[in-house]
Amino acid sequence: MQKILYTWAVWLLTYGCLLAQTTASQGRILSGIVRTENGEPLPGANVVLKNQTKGTSTDADGRYTINAGSGDVLVVSAIGYQTTDLAVGNQSTLDVQLKESASQLNEVVVVGYGTQDRKNLVGSVTQINADEVKNRPVASFDQQLQGRAAGVQVGANTGVPGDGIYFRIRGSTSINASNDPLYVVDGVFVNNQSLQKITTQGQANNPLADINPADIESISILKDAEATAIYGARAANGVVVITTKRGAYNAKTKVTLNAAVGQAWAPKLWDLVTGPEHATLINEAWKNDGKPFETRPFRPKSEGGRGLPEEQQTYDRLGDIFRTGVLQNYDLSVSGGNQHTRFYLGGGYTSQQATLRTNDFQRASFKLNLDHDLTDRIRIGNSNILSQSTRTNARVGDGPQGGILQAALHTPTYLPKFNADGTYGKWAGFDNLDVLINNTDMNSTSTRYIGNLYGELDIIEGLKLRSSWSLDYNDYNEYEYWNTLTNRGSASKGLATSSISKNTVWINEQTLTYRRMFGTDHSFGALLGNSVQGNVSTQTQAQGTNFPSDAFKQITSASVTTSSSTRNQYNLVSFFGRVDYNFAKKYFLEASLRADASSRFGVNRRWGYFPSAGVAWQVKQENFLRDVSFLSDLKLRASIGWTGNQNGIDNYASRGLWGGGFNYQDNPGTFPVQLANPDLKWETTRQANIGLNVGLWNNRIGLEVNAYSKYTYDLLLQVPLAQSSGFASIYKNDGEISNRGLEFALNTLNINKQGFQWNTSFNIATNVSRVEKLSIPIDASYAVERLAQGQPYHSFFVYKQLYVDPKTGDAVYEDVNKDGAITVADKQFYGTALPKFFGGLNNTFSYKGFDLSVFFNFQSGNKVFNANRFFHESGGTRDDRRAINKNQLNRWQKEGDITDVPRLTTQGNNYNLNPISRFVEDGSFLRLNSVVFGYSIPKSILRKIGVASARIYYNGSNLLLLSNYQGPDPEVNVTSSQSVQGYDLGTPPQPRTGQFGLNLTL
Repeated sequence: MQKILYTWAVWLLTYGCLLAQTTASQGRILSGIVRTENGEPLPGANVVLKNQTKGTSTDADGRYTINAGSGDVLVVSAIGYQTTDLAVGNQSTLDVQLKESASQLNEVVVVGYGTQDRKNLVGSVTQINADEVKNRPVASFDQQLQGRAAGVQVGANTGVPGDGIYFRIRGSTSINASNDPLYVVDGVFVNNQSLQKITTQGQANNPLADINPADIESISILKDAEATAIYGARAANGVVVITTKRGAYNAKTKVTLNAAVGQAWAPKLWDLVTGPEHATLINEAWKNDGKPFETRPFRPKSEGGRGLPEEQQTYDRLGDIFRTGVLQNYDLSVSGGNQHTRFYLGGGYTSQQATLRTNDFQRASFKLNLDHDLTDRIRIGNSNILSQSTRTNARVGDGPQGGILQAALHTPTYLPKFNADGTYGKWAGFDNLDVLINNTDMNSTSTRYIGNLYGELDIIEGLKLRSSWSLDYNDYNEYEYWNTLTNRGSASKGLATSSISKNTVWINEQTLTYRRMFGTDHSFGALLGNSVQGNVSTQTQAQGTNFPSDAFKQITSASVTTSSSTRNQYNLVSFFGRVDYNFAKKYFLEASLRADASSRFGVNRRWGYFPSAGVAWQVKQENFLRDVSFLSDLKLRASIGWTGNQNGIDNYASRGLWGGGFNYQDNPGTFPVQLANPDLKWETTRQANIGLNVGLWNNRIGLEVNAYSKYTYDLLLQVPLAQSSGFASIYKNDGEISNRGLEFALNTLNINKQGFQWNTSFNIATNVSRVEKLSIPIDASYAVERLAQGQPYHSFFVYKQLYVDPKTGDAVYEDVNKDGAITVADKQFYGTALPKFFGGLNNTFSYKGFDLSVFFNFQSGNKVFNANRFFHESGGTRDDRRAINKNQLNRWQKEGDITDVPRLTTQGNNYNLNPISRFVEDGSFLRLNSVVFGYSIPKSILRKIGVASARIYYNGSNLLLLSNYQGPDPEVNVTSSQSVQGYDLGTPPQPRTGQFGLNLTL
């Protein structure tokens, strides 16, 4: 680490000295105006010199200036317009007019280790303009991508800002290893695994929330093997490449401000029975059990009962725990540059109150990007992100101890909040809600730096060498204190826990790229590189109990303390290369190979090799189609490749380990804790992709279709061992998973005349995931889902309820083995948490200064296990231990009743089997994800006050949800564990939000 810091210091010192230098300019100043077809000035257009890095962008009036020679070619581009090349010649003024392009075929797309023109892409890549999604008020950029890209499934586990996100690109490929994609920010491979150690009952904070979405320029999602294989061992689950904002050469300094304030509120919550209804149901169950009427629980108090049903009160705890949260977001940036230097400086502050009390998220961020031309052949630069995210947390999930939502949702509504003597009422193992609201003390602070320092050298024409150092450093500090009013605190006279986790990822990369045209038809490119990565993580935890009083909260005040510490590290070395060739811009060939070696694997199988190849045919360029006027683009693509996975397994998974702390009579001792497997090797995914791109009527209609097949083998699993071995499990390569799917994306320019424009983008995808081979079935947490050979991923494994007998009111379950009894042998697979299809629909409208965007996302065919119903529809078995929901009122009461809710009883199988299919619900939904309405103030007015642009807007999110699911939101999950999906228990729903904002540019 000291060597790394020393190298960084030398780089920065050299960079700081050389940045002050200026280089003698060549050529002359060229100026002009970039306009649209309608003659209006086009601000923000990119103006660069062909085959050079120098460039600028147009100002608010569409003007530009650039230093150019007579032999240079000016390349002018803008999103939504066709790129134009113009020879400079002897001109000193050159005005440019750009034509609109609905499909943006000339857009430059960020791919692995470089960029490509969209029209030349061989792989399957979706690029998203950050401006299209940045206004959605969520804590992390990954959640903003929901429904925006075909084949990419994104879901929030909870409605708490900054919590974990479910993110899958073309399905899940692993069981024990990670299913998350690789995230690359300005060339830095960033960690997306939570460092949280203090439990919030299954949930985990999202490390990607440390990155301010306002600093992001574009996001590329690499999906097929041809696009991802250059990242080799990291790319089995796809790659998300984030490019942050940079300044422009020869551009005036631009100051941009975005400010937004608003509110978040909860949707319709759980519908629980009243106190009298609860009492009536419990008495009915008593009666159905055949117990004496005179001993029913709710009878006159004079007879020793709890009072008659009609005498019961209703105590609303959900109304106490949910609130209207305040949302604030402020971002300020300054950017620009001269002939040799460009810069971007940004700062941001975000504050989001969750609708569930005591949960808050705040982030302060700083961004600095610098690029400098030392000479015409040498460039240096860096990217820097510094942020601090603070959270006040609460236990949200499945545990009664300290669970703030559980105490509100599951405590029966007839039970009072306070005892008769005025003390706090505590029921059924839950804490008193008022105690938790006023005394929950859980907080965390994440301090993070993500940086990259690079140097580039143009060796000869077309040949470039680049060297870079990258660092992702995260310090995560957590603390909790449970005072003596809480159940956890009272049991130990105060309980405090402190945890400090640190994670450092450093990477050094060298790449050599070559690109050259041979004649007019042959284009060749090559990339050769190597990468060295190190990862070190440490964690120190201390706990204290038995405090003098609740006024003393620091562990040093406790009379009993314990502590522990851990340290982990692993290293990765890689070599990679890629070649591409195209002939006459009609026939494209691309191939890559990457070799990775990881210290996580056995000494015999440390290296993995990951090749890929792809071809594309630009059919539109053939002579027989050139005169077909309505056809603007027609391209066929095909690729195949192999990628690897090692993320998510233990750093020492292949090694035989001994552990300390096995002490005897105060003497230290060690003990073997893990068997070695020297043959443990890479988990590997083979993926084939066939794609079609179509453009019609000058690309006003753009269509992209992809069909893919992914097959993962040599799964990294912890396989159970016989107890006689002395070990519980061992890491082995065992199992295979397949994913097959179809993706469809459509972009249209529906209307564009008389100042009115209407665009539509639509995507839909289907993915079928199947466990092809697995030695033994694996039950996920909560024993509701099972992974088994031949079954879909995330399959529910339950007792199937066929119907409720109209005569008896008893539930009838399927007797699978026909033995006349319902036993564990009768559990069966019943649907999956994975949707049959999912996608998004966005419509944008603009008229003069007004703009409107309406975005829906949807999914269909997925199942959700409603565990809240399991506890709330208990038929009297839980009495005063759980609340009851309104659906219990639909129970069978008399012969002839047709319902799926059995008669109330604590006996038999009506309510004593778990899990059962009655609580596996359809989780399909259509969500109005966001509505943005804005107005841009006319420039003629703004010029008078020295403002380049100003826009005011309203943004509403999650304003409408259409679903048959009986909970508030089907898109929740009790845990961030990848082995469980679609399990709803004590999880707050996604909030509805509304914000007013201002975008201002000076």
